[in-house]
Amino acid sequence: MKRIPFLCIAVSLILTSCYHSTDTARGSWAKGGDLSWLSEMEHDSVLFRDETGAERECMQLLREAGMNAVRLRVWVNHSTGWSNKEDMLTLATRAAKQGLRLMIDIHYSDFFADPQHQTIPAAWQNYDYDQLCEAVREHTLDVLYALKEKGIKPEWVQIGNETPNGMLWPVGKLVFEDNNANGCWDRYAGFTAVGYKAAKEAFPDIQVIVHVDNAYMYRDWFWRAMKEHGGLWDMIGLSHYPMMEAWCHKSWPEMNDLAETNVRQLIREFHCPVMISEVGMMNYGVRRAQAKNYGEGPIYDSIETLSNTVMTDFVQRMERIDSCMGIFYWEPEVYGGWRPAEYIPLGWGGYDMGSFTPEGKPSKAFRTLLNSQSEYN
Repeated sequence: MKRIPFLCIAVSLILTSCYHSTDTARGSWAKGGDLSWLSEMEHDSVLFRDETGAERECMQLLREAGMNAVRLRVWVNHSTGWSNKEDMLTLATRAAKQGLRLMIDIHYSDFFADPQHQTIPAAWQNYDYDQLCEAVREHTLDVLYALKEKGIKPEWVQIGNETPNGMLWPVGKLVFEDNNANGCWDRYAGFTAVGYKAAKEAFPDIQVIVHVDNAYMYRDWFWRAMKEHGGLWDMIGLSHYPMMEAWCHKSWPEMNDLAETNVRQLIREFHCPVMISEVGMMNYGVRRAQAKNYGEGPIYDSIETLSNTVMTDFVQRMERIDSCMGIFYWEPEVYGGWRPAEYIPLGWGGYDMGSFTPEGKPSKAFRTLLNSQSEYN
């Protein structure tokens, strides 16, 4: 396992007084986007445009439109090189120069970590629990000190990505019986505690997020068990994809309503703020026929109008909640059927919930988020 050199730590400490400034205060309402695919999209010659049709650099375009924060994922060692530490550092440096606040999403995997996949990185495959804890600690420090050395101070860090079923499987996988997770809680909570302490070692005032999916689900048992087994966090992170009714057999108004109720209950019961770490709506030209299933009349005649209607409703609900700290759109910059290199051998199609128009401009739905202002922050 890679050790953090003393010299790097010393240099980073010198740089703590040289952090890039941000345009909005820490702790204020976050209007963000996860732009982790941006460097690969640019490599593939994807262009982004402003309202006049002029070509623009994506981060600057979105900052001028109102975005004040960027979320970037980190994989341990993906074969393409995209979303590995160096790619994240490149994008983080660009974000810092634009005055954007930063969330780092550490997956602790070589590829996407989510409720169905929490694969141990190839380099860690033969580690036991104690060795995995050390790997989590050192990887977290490696990522955060790399930012520190560049004078970049992230405001938030996620210890894992969408981990309602645990992380680093099978060692930290939760085993469910009768809607309760009975196995591996000590190990899963232990991983989060190790990551939490490492993050605070690098940046004492960083906000540490534990992130789960499905904002419409009230998992009070999950957070109680996490606390009982020694898990640590400053903020709860949630994902919300309200137009994916096939996932949960609920309409978008019902999902938005449940998400609002859930966020309020989590804040009240666990005395911590909530961040919507991911949100996504339908993209242009995708599932156009399905859009009619959500209602009738002129308001549902276009996917653009529908997505904006859903986003407007959700943003207004979250803005009304004291201690809901903001919303990050997941990969809004995707449009036109673009897909990342790693999707091709898997036979996956392009991501269909980006939020740019077919002309490469920010959509109405994304601009609704970027124009939001919470009265509480």
